[in-house]
Formats: sequence, structure tokens, C-alpha cells
Amino acid sequence: MQNDLLIQEITEADINICETADSFLQSAMWGEFKSRFGWESKAFLVKWQNARQEYRPLLLLLRNLAPGFSFAYVPWGPELPDGFPNDSRPKALGELALKLKSLLSNNTFFIRFEPPWYSEGDAAFSSNDEYAPFLSEKLKRAAATVQAPDTVIVNLSASCDEILAAMKPKWRYNISLAGKKGVQVKSENGQELETLYSLLKETADRDGIAIHSFDYYKTLFEVCAEQGKNKDMKLRLYTAVHEGDTLAAIVVLFRLKNATYLYGASSNIKRNLMAPYALQWKAMQDAKEAGCQYYDLFGIPPGDDPNHPMAGLYRFKTGFGGQIIHRPGSWDYPYKPVVYSLFNIAETLRKKLRDHKKKR
Repeated sequence: MQNDLLIQEITEADINICETADSFLQSAMWGEFKSRFGWESKAFLVKWQNARQEYRPLLLLLRNLAPGFSFAYVPWGPELPDGFPNDSRPKALGELALKLKSLLSNNTFFIRFEPPWYSEGDAAFSSNDEYAPFLSEKLKRAAATVQAPDTVIVNLSASCDEILAAMKPKWRYNISLAGKKGVQVKSENGQELETLYSLLKETADRDGIAIHSFDYYKTLFEVCAEQGKNKDMKLRLYTAVHEGDTLAAIVVLFRLKNATYLYGASSNIKRNLMAPYALQWKAMQDAKEAGCQYYDLFGIPPGDDPNHPMAGLYRFKTGFGGQIIHRPGSWDYPYKPVVYSLFNIAETLRKKLRDHKKKR
């Protein structure tokens, strides 16, 4: 039976081992950042069966929900070795959940995975058959996702002309228009954080979305600066300015082969100058120059549904011509089914209330 196991060994390790992870959500930087906001970060080395790379790092975050009750969360993990069989992935999640149970506190009543593997295409995963293998491994679909499972990724290996040519004509026009109208894009390492936060509040009021505290964004820049010393990682803040007015701002993380658009905001004034388009194009050009191979627009609705409360976000991000990808979303493995059931009911109700506010 031992030969049937997908995991040969799993051991706790220093969190710095996660710097070799593909995703920034599995990095030591992210673990350190989340530890500043009530999470406990743990790192593990997982030795997978027949893997060319013997070990893969795993970042796990722990959160206390109430005295005596905590849960574990693995954002965009586990990262599996190259060539790992697709049909073994659900088993890998179930086996990993059981292995980790013995390494976690007895207070942990479930573990949540957000697997990083994905499919490509314009249509989102919608068939129950697509998820049947996950359900067969005692995994339950989470009532809510933490990270958006759907996104758009622009391949930066093409020339700048080719990247522009792949965009929708209106997007190329808007980028050109911003330049002709005198919109200037500036790149900072966080000096304009107060300006960013002011724009975030303005955007939240206009679009009815939630934002973090100012300290959250400030801390992210501080941790990235600390963790990024002598490493291939940098967090950049871009602002678009016209005649002294800051019209929009975005935050982009450059790490290894990926650049990821994390946050964006825009003013209510001079929206006809198309500043957000200029920001994204400048960030893509900088990412390409920095050696990044991909630009992740980091989160869209699951499909082109005009009735979706974030339909505008879908149209904006897909217009840049990247590849639409769909991940499986959040999946839970209950360690204590009764307690988990109560949590799941509460989370479901909370999500319904949040979705109702978005529709309004």
C-alpha cells in the first residue's frame, strides 16, 4: 500500500524555502506579510512520488476563528511537480490534507486549498462533472473563494508591437489617446501610497467594493522591500497624472517570471482620458523589460455575463488580449465535520449578504 501513496514524505521547514515557489501567494514574502495581520505562517517540504524535483515547498496559513477553533489555508497550492498526472490531482489534495492533519494543532477543524492548476478558454468551469473527482476525495466546495479563480494572463515573450496587436482595437486606441492627451505615467516604490489610498476610497464609494486599511497596503510595500533585498522581486506603484491631477493608480508585483497586477483605483474626474489603459500598458512594458514572461491581470468574473456585478472588470481586463484561464477555486477538507458544517452555513449566509450588496 505504501507504493500507492503520492506523497513519500512531508516535513516542516524554514519559511524561506518558499522563495522557490512559482506563485507569490506561496512565497516567503506572502507568509511574512500575512503574519502581520493575524495569520500564522508555516512552511513544509513535500516529496512527491516519482518527481524529478524531489521536494516542492508548501506555504500554509493558520487562522484562529474562536478560542479552540482554527483553520488552515493553502493559497494556490500545492504546486505539483512537472508531469504530475491530471487524474491524480484530487487524490493528491486528499492525501496532503491527511498528512498535514498530524502536523497541525488539534484545534484545526478544516483545511482549505486553492489549487493552482488551470484550464484555458473563454467559458468558465460550470459542469458538476468537472468537479466530481474532487468530491470523491472527501473534499467539499467552499462556500466562498479567497482568491479569484479566473484571470487573464498576457504573454510578454512577444514583441511590444505583437502584444499591442493582440489587444482589442478600442484598447489600443485608448492607450494612444491617453498619451496624446498628455497623461503621464510615473513609477514609484510606494512613495505615493496616500494618493493611492485616496483613489482606492473614491473607487470603493463609486463601485461599492471593499478595500483594506491604509496600514495593509503600507505593510505590503514594507515587507516586499525587506524580502526583496538581493532577490528578484519588486513591488511598484504606478500613477497616471494629467495637469497636476492624479487620475488613476495601480500596484504591480514583479517576481521571478511573473508580474501581477494586485490593486487598482481611479478618480471620478477626467475619465475620458483613459488613464487606466496607459497604466496597464506601461506596467506590461516594464515587466517585459525586467525579464518577466507573463503579466497576470489577477482576477475576473468567471464568464462574460453582462448581469454580473463585476461585468465591467471582465470587459476591461479581457480587452488586453491575454489568455483567459480558470482554476478550480476553493476546496475544503473537514477534519471535524460537525464544526465545519456550522462554519459552512455561516460562511454561506455571509456570502449571500455580500453578493446582495454588490447587486444593489
